[in-house]
Amino acid sequence: MRNASAMLGLLAISAISAVGAAPAQAGYDYPVCLRVYGPATYNECTYTSMAQCKATASGRAAECYPNVFAAYPGPAPGGRAYRQRGAY
Repeated sequence: MRNASAMLGLLAISAISAVGAAPAQAGYDYPVCLRVYGPATYNECTYTSMAQCKATASGRAAECYPNVFAAYPGPAPGGRAYRQRGAY
């Protein structure tokens, strides 16, 4: 009987681990940041456009700048790479 309960426990653990946790989805990479100056200087990288950021910065000691850490799309897959022929 003890052997059966151990097998049942092992079966339950393997079933739970087979389902597993879904991988976390990456958050949205916002391409524009706002730097606010003052007693507490801080950055907010939560803007989707420069115009949106500038509207928020209007009238404040703040400036907008591109987010250098945002993931920008790379070249389209399947594109051809062209090489310049060297003179021999």
